[in-house]
Amino acid sequence: MEMHQVRYFLAVAQLLNFTRAAEECNVTQPSLTRAIKQLEAELGGDLFRRERPAAQLTELGQRMHPLLKQCFDAAVGARSLASSFKSGEIGALRIALTHSVDLALLIPHLREIKRQFNRLELRFLRGSSREVGEFLKKGEAELGIAADIDEAWERLDVWPLFTETFELVVSREHRLADRSMIELDDLRSEQLLSRTFCEHSRRILASLREHGIDVDHGHEIASEHDLIELVEADIGIAMVPRTSLVPETLKRTAIAGLDARRTVSLYGVAGRQRTAVANAVMRMLRGADWREIAG
Repeated sequence: MEMHQVRYFLAVAQLLNFTRAAEECNVTQPSLTRAIKQLEAELGGDLFRRERPAAQLTELGQRMHPLLKQCFDAAVGARSLASSFKSGEIGALRIALTHSVDLALLIPHLREIKRQFNRLELRFLRGSSREVGEFLKKGEAELGIAADIDEAWERLDVWPLFTETFELVVSREHRLADRSMIELDDLRSEQLLSRTFCEHSRRILASLREHGIDVDHGHEIASEHDLIELVEADIGIAMVPRTSLVPETLKRTAIAGLDARRTVSLYGVAGRQRTAVANAVMRMLRGADWREIAG
């Protein structure tokens, strides 16, 4: 089945006249008639009763009309969309982030990208560091942002963006809320909320354990939202990256004597063609000055 055959069929179905339909489609009547006969042969029956003065849709024609119209409209839409992508009118970006990376890091750059394209289509994927690596390998994402991807794939390109420290977050009613600096000894009687979704969670827990902090009887949390809710309720305390957004109901403070850091990097696949939006975002992120937000 060819799209021009469907277009001719729809024209005749609308005008109920082969001659006028041929004029509408800018073809000769024999060409239009031949194309419709080919379509009828493929569908196994007549689509029109060729009567004078007007052609009439057969039962098969009536049943096929909505299906063929939907097919034709979809093809026209696909062609228009492809043309818009090719001309740069529409920009698309598929980007994967680990659960521990705050989307707010991208917002200023996405606003700038939005001004460069008439229409922007974004797809955000979330996952563990391993899942972000898989998104990139399978082509489901063009770019990835993570603190660490445990993947030795030789085609994985890595561009470090910034290194940041972890800070303690407590509720404003907590006994440590008024401290400008927290000592490790201050944590010995506290229950820690462990961010199991963070790539550096185990590393931080191991470091605290080395300093004699009991981390084996804390709470395990699987999302940033749940973590914030529990800290606000004073159920426990948490260590979060400096770039993590926390509400004003919480207090964040540095921890003396604990060197807890992570490096957030941009990931891509070497040799794989990227969209114009992906290339623009990659240039922006690599050229950005992260010192203000990452400290």
